[in-house]
Amino acid sequence: MPKDFEQGPDEVPENEVPGDEGSEAQASDPQPEDPALTVDDILGAEQSEGAAEADAAEDQVLADLESQLLGDLKRLQAEYANYRRRTEEQREVEIERAKGSVAKGLLPVIDDLDRAEKHGDLSEGTPFAAIAEKLRGVVERMGIEPYGAAGEAFDPQHHEAIFQAPTPGTETPTILEVVEVGYRLGSVELRPAKVVVAVPAE
Repeated sequence: MPKDFEQGPDEVPENEVPGDEGSEAQASDPQPEDPALTVDDILGAEQSEGAAEADAAEDQVLADLESQLLGDLKRLQAEYANYRRRTEEQREVEIERAKGSVAKGLLPVIDDLDRAEKHGDLSEGTPFAAIAEKLRGVVERMGIEPYGAAGEAFDPQHHEAIFQAPTPGTETPTILEVVEVGYRLGSVELRPAKVVVAVPAE
């Protein structure tokens, strides 16, 4: 029978190589890999100097463009407000002119009523007096106002002097007599007042 050899505690089996256990331990523990970059990591990464300058230039361009657009918007708003104001003013003037053209046709009738009243033809209670009263009410509701009265200061912008009378004691030109009453409708002058003017005597 072959002789059995006893294996000592310090002897290593033939099929095992010293140091194999360490190799297996190293094989069982893989080396750590680099972690994958996240979006936050990329966004939080420091930008290069060139990229930072490019972003700053882009921000400045956007700020300038925003300022320019804001200025254009304000200018357009101001122009529109002025346009509306002018349009409203022109509209009011055109309305007054339209009313004035109608009112001018009534002035000769009003003059006839005044003459009739001075001659005593508008006796109270007569049909003619009632018609005159209604017509004068219409004229008043339209906003037609008479102007020019004796004693007022003479204004060549609104009064038409048909005669000048040198009058002692007069220091400034003053209306002495109204020959034909003037009428206006708002800011529209329908007819200037025709007057006799008292002027300082020489």
